[in-house]
Amino acid sequence: MTRTSYVKDLLCLILLSVLVIAGSGCAINPVTGQQELMLVSESQEIQLGKELYPNALWSGEGGGGEYKDPALKSYLTSVVTNIHRVSHRPNLPVDFAVQNSSVPNAWAIPGHVVITRGLLSAIDNEAEFVYVMGHEIGHVSARHSAKQMTYGMVGQFLLAGVAIAMSDSEYSDAALALGSAGAGLILARFSRSDELEADRLGVSYMTILGYDPRGALSAHRNLEKASDQYARSIGQSKQESSFFSELLASHPRTSIRLEEIQKIIDETPRTVISGDGTARQRFQGAVANIRRTNTIYLNYYDRATRSLEKNNTQEAMTYIRQAIAQDPGQAPFYALYGNILIKQNNLPEAERYFTKALSIDGNYQPALLGMGAIKYAGNRYAESVQYLHRSLKLFPQDPASNYFAGMSYYKTGYYKYALIYLKPFSDAVPKHPRIHAVLGQCYEQVGDYQSAYNQYGMQLQVSPNSEAGKLARTRAQALKMK
Repeated sequence: MTRTSYVKDLLCLILLSVLVIAGSGCAINPVTGQQELMLVSESQEIQLGKELYPNALWSGEGGGGEYKDPALKSYLTSVVTNIHRVSHRPNLPVDFAVQNSSVPNAWAIPGHVVITRGLLSAIDNEAEFVYVMGHEIGHVSARHSAKQMTYGMVGQFLLAGVAIAMSDSEYSDAALALGSAGAGLILARFSRSDELEADRLGVSYMTILGYDPRGALSAHRNLEKASDQYARSIGQSKQESSFFSELLASHPRTSIRLEEIQKIIDETPRTVISGDGTARQRFQGAVANIRRTNTIYLNYYDRATRSLEKNNTQEAMTYIRQAIAQDPGQAPFYALYGNILIKQNNLPEAERYFTKALSIDGNYQPALLGMGAIKYAGNRYAESVQYLHRSLKLFPQDPASNYFAGMSYYKTGYYKYALIYLKPFSDAVPKHPRIHAVLGQCYEQVGDYQSAYNQYGMQLQVSPNSEAGKLARTRAQALKMK
């Protein structure tokens, strides 16, 4: 068999396999009622939602965890529950939260729907809120995330097959690069068609519930205003922000989006509007406090964060002091103050501010991380681990918490436990100047010499001339001789 005929036969086999997968992995789309390729079950969606949610809440764009206001949450949860009830997948579990971030955004994954403090503060009435939440629930209803994961799985399968077929050929690198780029594009963000479908569902759900569908139009106008305000608060234009550039990649200009939504409204069957169709007065009363708080975040906290990122600690200190003076009940303000003090190497005072943050909110993850880092710096490894375990329970994928927890175990000779935390950190920060040398030592201590050798090799790629690099070279040579 010639090389060319072998490649053709193997590619045919791959395509046949994909068709078999498609035949056995089809499901009825809850929204369209049509069959589609689906390799992710509903139970898998829910499980993935559980795993992703805490990490998305604390990282994502803006991070921040949950904004704590029980009365506000109770009111908004009741509204979200009504939307979920009329959605296409009311059987799914659903939980609602306000994310404590100034970035104007909303998102949903199976089991969870979230709006940020920044976007909630910009919304004018309940109808707008229902549209935004209905849009996000619409993504879950139409299984858009599951569809992306399915395409990614098929893409990886095809990529693996093509790589085998073209190995040792001059085209293999190009094929792999193209396949990787394609998979990245599929999984980056929702497509324009998915966004339009979610718009249609958002309008449909709000109309069924008796809201004025024109709230969808005003919601988009207010999102645009909030985006401009946030960009100004951190001294950026929207063009400079990675979040906005990604958002605009799948969202067209506001004028075009409004035209599309108006067309959707015109095509949506009308129902009887309840009251004034907006419930504006009730909504305005409910969000009055968070709006005041959001203004303080925009004017002081976000600017302090931006100053700290630029290593201008004095300016950051000025801003955060003003934030605390305006609202002394916000745990993030004290935690940021603590981080500024760490930057100034004033650890005792930083510990005092982290303690204050935790007295306000005992589960404020950045304060737990800060305390863990300070205890580690003071060689109080057992205390450090206690704080970091609490931090990782809230934010399992936090690189910094994994690093300090792993290093605390490493310093005390618990190498098996150190690996549990240092490996995820090295996956997240593979170019850290010494992590691979530390991992190599841990693997040696537990008797996994092949993994140790591999880690030393990675250390030599990252930082060959540092002390860690010199150690890695010595140990790699010693292991090679065994």
